[in-house]
Amino acid sequence: MEFAAKPTSVRGLIARLLLFGVFILLFRFVYVVTLRGGSCASGDFCFFPSPSSEGVPGGMSAGSVVSPEVSRLWRSSKWRQAVEFYSAVFQDLVVEGFLSPAAKSLCLDTHAGHEVFALKEIGIADVIGISKKNSSPLVIAGDLLHLPFGNSTVDFIFADGSLDRTATPAELAGEIARVLKPEGFLVILTASAGDLYSLYSLEVLFACCKKVRSREIDGPDSLMSLREIVFQKIQFIEVLLHKGEVPEDLHPAIGGESVYSKCSIPEHKLRLLSSAEPLIEEEPQKPWITLKKNIKNIKYLPSLVDISFKRRYFYIDVGARSYGSSIGSWFKKQYPKQNRTFHTFAIEADQAFHAEYATKKGITLLPLAAWIRNESIPFEVNHDPEQNSEEHGHGMGRIKSLGASMNSSSLGNLHKVQGFDFAEWLKSIVSEKDFVVMKMDVEGTEFDLIPRLFETGAICLIDELFLECHYNRWQRCCPGKRSPKYQNTYGQCIHLFSSLRENGILVHQWW
Repeated sequence: MEFAAKPTSVRGLIARLLLFGVFILLFRFVYVVTLRGGSCASGDFCFFPSPSSEGVPGGMSAGSVVSPEVSRLWRSSKWRQAVEFYSAVFQDLVVEGFLSPAAKSLCLDTHAGHEVFALKEIGIADVIGISKKNSSPLVIAGDLLHLPFGNSTVDFIFADGSLDRTATPAELAGEIARVLKPEGFLVILTASAGDLYSLYSLEVLFACCKKVRSREIDGPDSLMSLREIVFQKIQFIEVLLHKGEVPEDLHPAIGGESVYSKCSIPEHKLRLLSSAEPLIEEEPQKPWITLKKNIKNIKYLPSLVDISFKRRYFYIDVGARSYGSSIGSWFKKQYPKQNRTFHTFAIEADQAFHAEYATKKGITLLPLAAWIRNESIPFEVNHDPEQNSEEHGHGMGRIKSLGASMNSSSLGNLHKVQGFDFAEWLKSIVSEKDFVVMKMDVEGTEFDLIPRLFETGAICLIDELFLECHYNRWQRCCPGKRSPKYQNTYGQCIHLFSSLRENGILVHQWW
C-alpha cells in the first residue's frame, strides 16, 4: 500500500509546483496591471511584442541592436509615463477604427521614440519614427520636408507637435499628403489649435483630406490640454491627380490659388466679428481726433487668435503714400505679428513717393493705381489742407472720375497713370492658406474697389482690413464747411462697413 502510494505523492508534488509557478505568473501580471497601469517594460511577463526594427515603411531598417543605455532608458519611470500616454491615445484610435495592426505607420518629428515604442507595444509592428536626429532602433534621421518614402505608401501618420514646431507648416502638410495612402489616416496632436480660426487654418492646409474628428484631450502631465485632430485622405484626389484634372486648390504639393464665387461665413468668422469693436455710427465732428481714440479700441486679429498655421504672411498697403505714413509708423511698430515675418506690398501711384521705397528692404513697391481694370487712367494729386505736409508728404493722390468735369485749377495736377485690376492681382498673389492684412486709403476709390473684390471673390482672401472711407466730412481748416472732394455721405460709409462685416470680413474704421 505504501509503495503504491509513492507515484501519487510525486504527481502531487509536481502539481503543486506547477500551481506555484502559475501563481507567480499571475502575481506578476496583477502587479504590472495594477501598479504600472497595464503597460509592459522589457523583462515583464507580458504578451506584448517588444520593440524591434522589422517592418519599417519603405523597407528601411533602423537597426536591431539595443544598447544597455537604451534598455535602461526604456525601463525608466519617465519613459514609461510618456509611453503610457501614447498607448492610451493609440488604443482609442484602434477601437475607433482609425488604426489597425497591419497599418504601415509613421511618427513625425519624434525625438526619443515614445510614440513608436507605444505603437509596437500594442501590436503595430510596421512602424518607424523620423526626426532630425537618429535614435536607433526606433527613430531614423531625415528631413521632414523630404520624407524618404514613396507617394501613397503609408497607412497611418502620427504628428505630435510637428506642425507647431515647423516654420513652414504648409510645406510639411504637402509632404504628409504626398506619402499618405488614399483613405489613410493622419492624427495630429497640437497645442496651437485652441481657437476656431487656427483650427480652420489647419484644416485648409490639408485640402487633400477630410476632417473626421476634432476633440480636446489631456496632455501627458494633465496640466495642459491638447487638440487631437483626425484626418482621412480623400481617395478621389489620387484619381484626379493621375488624370491631371485636380483643381489647383486641392493639389497637396502645389496648394494653388482658390477661385471663389462668393464668401462663406464659417463659425470662426462669426465669433471674430462678435469680438470686434463696434462701428462708430454717428459722424464724428473731428475725425482726426476720433482716429487717435479709436485706434486704442481696435482688437487686432492676432491678439484674438493663433495665426501659426498660415503658409505665408502679407501686409498690403493700398494707397501707401510715404513709408512713414502707415508702414513705418503703424504696422511695423504697433501691429501684433506673433513673431511672423510679413511680406509687405506698398501700392502707390504718386511717383513723388517712389524713390523712398528703393532704400527700404523687405518692401515691394507697385508704382501703379489700384483699380477695377487694367487701363490708363487720370490721376490727380493735390495738397490736402487738413494734412501736415512735413509729416505726410507731397499731397493726396486719387483717381479722377472719368466722367467728372475738369476745371482749370485741377488741370495742372492731373496726369495719366497705369491702373491695374487689383482684385485679380490679389488672387494671383495670395491664397486662403495665407494670412493677409490690408490697409486701404484710396481717396474715394474704395466705392469702386470693394464691390470689385466682392464680384471676383477676392474679398474672401483678406483676413483683416483697415479701411478709410472718404466722405464729405467737416474740414479742419474751415469750421462749418464740408469737403467738396467727395460726394458720398458718412451714412454711405457706415453702410459699406456694415456690408463688409455682414459678409464675414473683419474690417476696422480708419481715418
